[in-house]
Amino acid sequence: MTAPLSPDAWMTHLFSSKAARSGAVIRRKLRDIERYAGRDRFLEEIERRGYTAVENAGQIVVFCNTESVRRVR
Repeated sequence: MTAPLSPDAWMTHLFSSKAARSGAVIRRKLRDIERYAGRDRFLEEIERRGYTAVENAGQIVVFCNTESVRRVR
């Protein structure tokens, strides 16, 4: 059985995805974020990178760029 990823390794893997590297969005279940990295640690990383995140229905969507986010409806 493979050992679980450390919080740092999990976040490195997440933010190394093609979508994250290209400035797109990534989405993860809040439950998984809490399990693998911890909510506070994850949000600190979002802030450190200058990204924006929104939460809805147990999902966190991260905008992997520094552009402003505007709610359209």
